[in-house]
Amino acid sequence: MHSLGLIAGNGRFPFLLLEAARAQGLRVVVAAIKEETDPEMDERARLDDGVRVHWMSLGELSRLIDMFQREGVTRAVMAGQVKHKQIFSSIRPDWRLAKLLLNLRTRNTDMLLGAVAKVLADEGITLVSSTSYLEPMLAPAGVLTARAPDESERTDIAYGLQVALGIAGFDLGQTVVIAAGACVAVEAMEGTDATIARAGELFREMEDETSTGEAETTLARRLTVVKVAKPNQDMRFDVPVAGVPTIAAMKAAGATCLCVEAGRTLLFDRAAMIVAADEAGIAIVSEPAPGM
Repeated sequence: MHSLGLIAGNGRFPFLLLEAARAQGLRVVVAAIKEETDPEMDERARLDDGVRVHWMSLGELSRLIDMFQREGVTRAVMAGQVKHKQIFSSIRPDWRLAKLLLNLRTRNTDMLLGAVAKVLADEGITLVSSTSYLEPMLAPAGVLTARAPDESERTDIAYGLQVALGIAGFDLGQTVVIAAGACVAVEAMEGTDATIARAGELFREMEDETSTGEAETTLARRLTVVKVAKPNQDMRFDVPVAGVPTIAAMKAAGATCLCVEAGRTLLFDRAAMIVAADEAGIAIVSEPAPGM
């Protein structure tokens, strides 16, 4: 039986990939990150003889390599978010990772993960795209909900795609929030849901000021969320994802429309996500990036 290495971050993504790999008859060796991976991973290993779990800290690159080699892993995937602030502030790097960090020209996630992938390859471990196992979860083009975006939301989507691709090209983030042709929030290290929440809070502050007569706002409280892959997205890591929690965050913030990039965004629990969006009156549309 072939073995697949799984470097597991947080959320449900690692479990979905684990199920897909096991369905293909693969033995899965999980590198569970102490700072990120759900402890439920141990329970999965207890119930499935084809799953082995090894817990380690985020900075233990040498231990990761040694463990994969000992387990006979030659192919591995990354699945699940590792918070950007964890990568750059919370880790205690071992000697191998410290050397790698010192040699980085730019300390962004693309550079770091690309360098990690090269180190793994040099040790006989090929990092492959998670979408190799999850292609049915990639967003199909078109309107996915009962309600299609209206004219004003379509206008915000067109503008949002341009802005989102611009920031994604600099590896700053992949999500923007737009209202009435204005960019309200841009994702940085905090992640998509926190970006949406920040946009909602900003609008609440505007409403409070307007209601007290301290200020006026020309922005209607209708937020459109646009999420894209990077122009040169390496699908081995940091693949854009959306799911039920995305819809919950949008509902709490007062957002009415979500646009994701077709063919390059994973939709988790798509049926439940669409039901939640329909109940909240949120439109979801999946579109190719301009020029793609």
